[in-house]
Amino acid sequence: MTTKRMITPEDLYRMKWVSEPAVSPVQDLTAYVYKEVSESREGYTSHIRLISHDGVEERVLTQGEQDSSPAWSPDGSQLAFLRKSGSNRQVFMLPVNGGEAECVTSLKHGASSFQWSPDGTALLVKSQIASGEEDDPAADDQVKLPEAQVFNRIKYKSDGSGLWNNRRSHLVLVSLSGTRETRCITSGDFDVTDYAWAPDGSSVAYVTSVSSEACRDADLSRIDDVFTVQLQDLSTQKMTDSSLSIHSVSFTPDGSQLLLLADDLSCGLATLTRIHLLPLQGGSCTAMYSELDIQIGHSGVSDMRAGAGSKPQFSTDGGTVFVQISHQGSVHVAAYQLDGSGMNVVTTGEREVYEFGVAHDGRLILASADPLHPGDLYVLQNSHSEEISLTNVNNELWSELQLSLPESFTFKTQDEWSLQGWIMKPTHLKEGQKAPAVLEIHGGPQAMYGHTFMLEFQLLAAAGYAVIYSNPRGGHGYGQVHVNTVRGDYGGRDYQDLMELVDYVIEAYDCVDPSRLGVTGGSYGGFMTNWIVGHTDRFQAAVTQRSISNWISFYGVSDIGYFFTEDMIQGNPWQDLSKLWEHSPLAYVQHVNTPLLILHGEQDLRCPIEQGEQLFIALKRLGKTTSLVRFPGADHNLSRSGHPALRVQRLSHIVNWFVTHIKQE
Repeated sequence: MTTKRMITPEDLYRMKWVSEPAVSPVQDLTAYVYKEVSESREGYTSHIRLISHDGVEERVLTQGEQDSSPAWSPDGSQLAFLRKSGSNRQVFMLPVNGGEAECVTSLKHGASSFQWSPDGTALLVKSQIASGEEDDPAADDQVKLPEAQVFNRIKYKSDGSGLWNNRRSHLVLVSLSGTRETRCITSGDFDVTDYAWAPDGSSVAYVTSVSSEACRDADLSRIDDVFTVQLQDLSTQKMTDSSLSIHSVSFTPDGSQLLLLADDLSCGLATLTRIHLLPLQGGSCTAMYSELDIQIGHSGVSDMRAGAGSKPQFSTDGGTVFVQISHQGSVHVAAYQLDGSGMNVVTTGEREVYEFGVAHDGRLILASADPLHPGDLYVLQNSHSEEISLTNVNNELWSELQLSLPESFTFKTQDEWSLQGWIMKPTHLKEGQKAPAVLEIHGGPQAMYGHTFMLEFQLLAAAGYAVIYSNPRGGHGYGQVHVNTVRGDYGGRDYQDLMELVDYVIEAYDCVDPSRLGVTGGSYGGFMTNWIVGHTDRFQAAVTQRSISNWISFYGVSDIGYFFTEDMIQGNPWQDLSKLWEHSPLAYVQHVNTPLLILHGEQDLRCPIEQGEQLFIALKRLGKTTSLVRFPGADHNLSRSGHPALRVQRLSHIVNWFVTHIKQE
């Protein structure tokens, strides 16, 4: 019998990921993306595989180094997908029953997404287009000398994308017949964020934010609108009344209504997302099921993927829409009746359904993870909630590993608020043994820890630490009041929730040694880590990741600082300087006695590295125990999708810091 071993950071190199299930409209087949670390460990490779819904037949469909976004033609005979071609991604297409992949777009700045037309004769492609390129979106790049960059908009940079390139995201219609003619169907000083074909193919709906009398600078507005454009003459009509922040648009299958996933910003950035229906022939936009205190969409946190979620999808009869919901630590698929007659949660169990698709026979194809598995594909038989496992991509590696299974609990805070939490005990904890523990704090804060796999947590458990985590107020999954509480109170009730969580765990679990505690978190969790060590000495070691230390400078250096600070801290530097400083961990740096490791990506534009630098310099100047680790080329998503070698190094730094600074028995 082979003895299982502890997981290591280097096991990341052997992990596999499945995503983007695309379900055939006519056959019992699903195409999906299979991703792994490249042999050179310089990045990732991904290709598309095809699997039958009984799991019996599976084959590799594409051979590209970075293929993604599979989508079936309406008749199920062709599969289109994105492939990296040179410095950009273009749309490729191949016959499902055999044949070579053919490049069908040659857009100057590549394609970021696409959708098939309802009749399969064209593609609607989202691409970046600079002013003056509308008439020639397929022109070749010309070599240019370096030029100084001039910006005239407040939204001039974005994490993961870098500095604004003076291009806008617009829609290009690509004919699949003849010469593959391309035609821009949107243009102007705005960006298309989401879009959808009308079922009859005559028009397209798209989401954007444009300047108005109420807000002359669209970059300062959190409001979006939906427009429709008629493809025959490119005439455009505004469909909404500038009252919503819109995340997704779809046509109902009968073409009579637009379905929006949107919120009304009544609680600012903490407002729950709702389903809205807008009749196309006149009538008001109506929020459905607003009595349900549930967040629609994927809000779960995992270090296995950056960004997750599927667009709403409809039942074959068009009367039901399937969407993801984030609720009490799980991400599930729920079915909402469009006539308002009810909602039911379709998937079961403690899990994260990070993507899904609807088959022609009504079955659901799920891309799902749980605390012991990073993610695989499953078929859900709607009639009796029976599931078939389609993939087991990490079987070989997982057969070697011993993992820790989290235990979920609920406790009451001093003000009688119920909070959900988890503890992962050390993988090799012996009976009667006490262990050190690490408190983990998620980012957002409008996010949710839950029933999913976390490599960072498993590594700490393997190193002998209990891992404690929870969803304090400010996070999603527990209703509107819960997520809205933290606005204007960073370091207040959220801090108390976390301290009471630690108190509860120490009392409820004899295995936790209260004299050997650590704390870590990233983004908002990094802010809270910085705040904690400035307000208590109960932790022996701390690791702050991609953090916020100074709201005053954050306002001007973060890609979201100018609106996020005003919404969450409820102030700006010229009117509320003292308020921003009062909520800044840097203001309390003299009180920090906990050894603090600072991890930050060099290209993080969400929480720029100067936030970590300020904290590091202050701590060093005061003679505190600290160290700064800078990750070259890494943005805010380092832990989830960054360079594999840097992800491994990051994990090693976290574990080693706690091993060094928290005494062992």
